[in-house]
Amino acid sequence: MPYASDRVKIFSGSASRDLAETIAKHYGSDLGKSKTIHFADGEFSPAYEETVRGAYVLIVQSTFPPTENLMELLLLIDAARRASADQVVAVIPYFGFARQDRKDRPRVSIASKLVANLLMAAGVSRIMTMDLHADQIQGFFDIPVDHLYASSIFIPYIKKLNLENLVIAAPDTGGSKRANAYSKYLNCELAICHKFRKRHNVVEKITVIGDVKDKNVVLVDDIIDTAGSISMAANIMMEQGARSVRVFATHAVLSQKAYENIQQSALAEAVVTDTIPLRKFSEKIKVLSCAELFANVIKKVYKHESISSEFIF
Repeated sequence: MPYASDRVKIFSGSASRDLAETIAKHYGSDLGKSKTIHFADGEFSPAYEETVRGAYVLIVQSTFPPTENLMELLLLIDAARRASADQVVAVIPYFGFARQDRKDRPRVSIASKLVANLLMAAGVSRIMTMDLHADQIQGFFDIPVDHLYASSIFIPYIKKLNLENLVIAAPDTGGSKRANAYSKYLNCELAICHKFRKRHNVVEKITVIGDVKDKNVVLVDDIIDTAGSISMAANIMMEQGARSVRVFATHAVLSQKAYENIQQSALAEAVVTDTIPLRKFSEKIKVLSCAELFANVIKKVYKHESISSEFIF
């Protein structure tokens, strides 16, 4: 049942307004009133159009490019804190810069740690996010982090497909832990793709480890970026005799020629969530909403209840 409180106020940044409105609807309240003033030189100033004094403020904003989305979130947090909000919770369905979680080569920044520092400096009290690219990013914060998983959204949909001879596949070795969790829960076989990259975002060769012949393959990942490697993996699996190949990925970054790559690939379907709004329609892309999951977690966190029931594994 919807749970509403005058003390809980849900607001949105410009990038996630549709998702924020749906979260507020599932929560049982209206989206808070705010606006952003834009100046001629490109600067902008977000402001609340209702009181937040003593309120439990939630700000919904995914931090996908451009970086103005992150800056707007920081300004909204700062504005709420300066307006005497009691608690300021950043609901960040897609946490940008999460792929830069360590020094993987000399003289580079650890961007996700810097973003964590910026959010805490702005005055955020708590973070809610989904499927971080690297779990250890939770440790970059000195405040509570509620890390949700799209598996609770994807698993029911996979079951509904009633696929025979199901195989769960990881698109790369880094995703083997996630794929293994899915395969154990669904009691099916596991395959892993080994990618050889010439350079960043360019995959030269993919080798499939595991049997996919006569199987319905489900690739699971956290992000679809250019969709180049996913499309290549799907094509190779179909050449090796797979009945069908689908991909389930939480965050539809879909940059460069991603839409074209998906459309022209052997993928039967690409299933994503609405943490990032799609730029255009594609008949091969299906969007499952994460709004109800976030609304349920918001209710339970506010009422100091356990959120364990929202996790499948």
